[in-house]
Amino acid sequence: MHDFLLAKEIVDQLLEIVEEKNLESVKSVNLEIGEIPLAHDEMDEHEEDISMENLRFGLETASKDTVLEDAEFNITEVDGDDWKITGIEVE
Repeated sequence: MHDFLLAKEIVDQLLEIVEEKNLESVKSVNLEIGEIPLAHDEMDEHEEDISMENLRFGLETASKDTVLEDAEFNITEVDGDDWKITGIEVE
């Protein structure tokens, strides 16, 4: 569940960028994802690490029916506890 919430956050930010830059299609998105422990109730003892497989599925699901639908999500795992968009390739 946490993986999908992160995916939705990423897709929302990407859609803001797409709108801001007036992009019509996105070929690929490069992301760096750290070890992000998330808790559904903000209690440390309920934290779970993000599953990259579930995150990828969440990204694909959250981007359906958007300009991101056919984009390839390239995810690089990095040190740290945050995520960032490192590149967007347009067609």
